[in-house]
Amino acid sequence: MSLRWLSWLIAILFLANLLAFVTVRGVFGPDPIAGPREMHHLDRQVHPEMLQVRAILPSQAADQPVIGGPMPAPAVAASALSQ
Repeated sequence: MSLRWLSWLIAILFLANLLAFVTVRGVFGPDPIAGPREMHHLDRQVHPEMLQVRAILPSQAADQPVIGGPMPAPAVAASALSQ
């Protein structure tokens, strides 16, 4: 490899890095998601004041682990493999 090839590679990488920098800084305009055109994203946000916590019934908590308790047996039918 010659030194000339390496210097061209460094120059191209430098220009690509410079182009990425000015793109991120907004030289070509703002991001499309930063504008007021996409206000519907605000409507889809989770509002913590609207969330409600409710207790579940013991029948609904069958698969919930009990902290510090024994691990429940899995609800899978198993049999020995024949050889």
